[in-house]
Amino acid sequence: MPIYDYRCRGCGNQFELIVLKGTVIACPSCASADLEQMLSAFSVSTEAMSRARVKKARARYIASKDVKDKQVAEADDIREHMGEVPPPPPPKKT
Repeated sequence: MPIYDYRCRGCGNQFELIVLKGTVIACPSCASADLEQMLSAFSVSTEAMSRARVKKARARYIASKDVKDKQVAEADDIREHMGEVPPPPPPKKT
């Protein structure tokens, strides 16, 4: 069961696919068959690679759109639970 790396020329999605006899090779995001087979690299997981993956995942989490909203909602819930009055929202910039 070979595993190949592909990049979709249509949407740019990169993905791995296990290719078996009769497997239809298409992008899972846009279903395009216009794919470029990438050079697959075998690697062994090391401690440095694991730390790099965790660092990248944390950066992706912090950069996500809803993290700040979740933090604000959590702070509001804590204040409400403690009986504090939440501060007024900041003035809107015009």
